[in-house]
Amino acid sequence: MATSNAQPLTQELLARGHSPDSASRIYSDKIQYRPLYLRANSPPPSVNARAARRKARDDKNRKRKSQKPKPLSASQRRKLGLYDVPKSAQKYAVFEPLRQLWIGYMREVLGSHLYTGGPACAAKLCAAEYHGAEVEVTRSACPSRVGIKGIVVKDSRFAFEIVTPKNAMKLVPKEGTMFRLHIPAPEQDIGAADSTTTTPADADKKEDETATKINGFTFEILGDQFQYRSADRANRKFKAHFLKKI
Repeated sequence: MATSNAQPLTQELLARGHSPDSASRIYSDKIQYRPLYLRANSPPPSVNARAARRKARDDKNRKRKSQKPKPLSASQRRKLGLYDVPKSAQKYAVFEPLRQLWIGYMREVLGSHLYTGGPACAAKLCAAEYHGAEVEVTRSACPSRVGIKGIVVKDSRFAFEIVTPKNAMKLVPKEGTMFRLHIPAPEQDIGAADSTTTTPADADKKEDETATKINGFTFEILGDQFQYRSADRANRKFKAHFLKKI
């Protein structure tokens, strides 16, 4: 509300531009009983309102971010053992369902190349995921590694962590090691191969094809070419070049 001290000044200013009757009427109708609202949180005229709102918003976001915990570093994650498989879970039977999922995944990835192979199949195998794959060490620079067989539990950059059928965890370095993997054919293909009747003349011609359908697809990978994290290997293009024989 306007104070009584301000009324004489207001009326004097109105009298300068209007007649006494008009000044009195304007004052009584538009000024005398008009409320004056004051906002205590309004910025002072000297401060830019837009800059003040932006600063208040930034302060709020900064406070919100400071309340979030910082992510753990790699050394802290290793110290806490977040990536370690507990002793109670180091069993082959625990990861058997994961192996079945991997077989279905590889059948979808390879498609018809499951029976034909070729360069296109090799490109898909290079970018594939191997968590859950059952691998067997066929050749290695360290003879004691040959024969290790099991399901890949962890595919790190430089090694495969494998759980064996005897419920033992093995850390097998990729360097200088050759791994063999087998993808069995779907059951419907196996049944179709078994039920196919052939004449003696066609027996030799279809023998290799029937064996391929029954046995599925077996391939070997050189660990030196897989010394990358699985996420990085998915987008990496491998080039054919000479490799030293193990």
